[in-house]
Amino acid sequence: MCLGAALSMGVCVACRGVPAVVDFAAMRDAVQRLGGDPCKINPLCPSDLVVDHSIQVDFSRILLCQVPNPGGGGGGGLWPRLQCTICPFHGRPAVGADALQKNQDLEFERNKERFLFLKWGSQALQNMRIVPPGSGIVHQVNLEFLGRVVFHSNGCLYPDSLVGADSHTTMINGLGVLGWGVGGIEAEAVMLGQATSMLLPPVVGYRLTGRLPAGATSTDLVLTITKHLRQVGVVGKFVEFFGPGVEQLSIADRATVSNMCPEYGATVGFFPVDTKTLDYLRQTGGLLKGCAERFRDVGYCAGWPAGTTMGLRASWPHAALFVLVQVVELDLASVVPSLSGPKRPQDRVAMDTMQQDFRQCLAAKVGFKGYGLKPEQLAARANFTHEGQEHTLQHGSVVIAAITSCTNTSNPSVMLGAGLLAKKAVERGLSVAPYIKTSLSPGSGVVTSYLRESGVVPYLEQLGFHIVGYGCMTCIGNSGPLPEPVAEAIEKGDLVAVGILSGNRNFEGRVHPNTRANYLASPLLVVAYAIAGTVDIDLERDAI
Repeated sequence: MCLGAALSMGVCVACRGVPAVVDFAAMRDAVQRLGGDPCKINPLCPSDLVVDHSIQVDFSRILLCQVPNPGGGGGGGLWPRLQCTICPFHGRPAVGADALQKNQDLEFERNKERFLFLKWGSQALQNMRIVPPGSGIVHQVNLEFLGRVVFHSNGCLYPDSLVGADSHTTMINGLGVLGWGVGGIEAEAVMLGQATSMLLPPVVGYRLTGRLPAGATSTDLVLTITKHLRQVGVVGKFVEFFGPGVEQLSIADRATVSNMCPEYGATVGFFPVDTKTLDYLRQTGGLLKGCAERFRDVGYCAGWPAGTTMGLRASWPHAALFVLVQVVELDLASVVPSLSGPKRPQDRVAMDTMQQDFRQCLAAKVGFKGYGLKPEQLAARANFTHEGQEHTLQHGSVVIAAITSCTNTSNPSVMLGAGLLAKKAVERGLSVAPYIKTSLSPGSGVVTSYLRESGVVPYLEQLGFHIVGYGCMTCIGNSGPLPEPVAEAIEKGDLVAVGILSGNRNFEGRVHPNTRANYLASPLLVVAYAIAGTVDIDLERDAI
């Protein structure tokens, strides 16, 4: 059976949304040539375009003082120290603005023509909001600001829904909004008022019980779910989360789980609306300028017809057609600190077995869990000089440590946890090796605000986790260059160097050409492994 529906909203990232704006401009030109009014050409469906894919980590702590100032005049002196900048979307001061400002300057320099065109589009096109660069990652901005949950039109209430031109559009499912990723052409068709259609998907129920134990995070939960659902097989299916365990998860936790829906293979990973959803709408409606309509949404949700749950099977057109084809279960108490890698998100590894697993991967035959190294290659070392000091790399050495991605930087619990870990580490005299490329790219200015107000930013910066920009950055491979001596040492020693990031994908070659092993982890573990400098360590037992 085929399901057809008109969507409430469309969301695009700039790399896929620019062609749509170009098409609207071309249609306006054509209408004008024919003697019509070009201003009548606008999206029919409310549409948002968020610019987040173009910024990259050209500057971080290790490059901050090494790159000549292009406008330095005369001798090409070093970059001067800059004042704090303002996040344009949230209107909050950004700390650690040196790397941030330089990365944003380069972003604007590289994309000047494109950004000028998008600025025209934001002023000329009606029914389309264009969120400027430097505001945050599209999925976080959607969660904090754009998502409505319920729409009110012509005296009728109807549930919010959307398609987005990015696979992780599903993050909004954590707020109770049905949405998924599509191609750019499909997204543009929705903008033009076309209904989207799909074969009626099977729905898998995922029952959560218990509560997360001490030491386990939402990142550990989503990595556990990703491995589990890959084993179950949910490709082309909708997944609906329910059960008493859902009440134990915050909206940020749910958004983390929904975000990695593409990694566990489903089309949708949906959490029904409940009181925590309403509380989140009240909170964001009160804190963020422009979100006043979220207060109205709370009233609409609270007034939804009695007896309905606003779950997937209750809140969407043709809801009666959805039938659970399978129910699987997870006890939250069984979740343990975890990482995933070295090449796939579903290859979860418990932290206490990480060292053993990595060593096995080195010698295993080439594949998703192997590098095929010969016995004589396992002890390879490479020496190099960085900033006047001698260092040694070996298999498992961490060279990139990035707190990044919409998956985790949207979650205050793991972000503040990383900050507190950094504070404890600094107070005990620990540090991160100077050659490791560390970076912090928050999902939005809101994250910067609560990190700053909690007092943990100086400790993160002391470990090298400076704020380098608001965008996808390292998670999509915009990690920028490694220091030249580090890259040369890796290549000379033919080493399996490691990138550790709080992202959602870790395919070989995606994060950086020189990091053959890449592990997904919570921001706390990113900090911990950065301090350790290697994944060839047992963090449960070994001192760092």
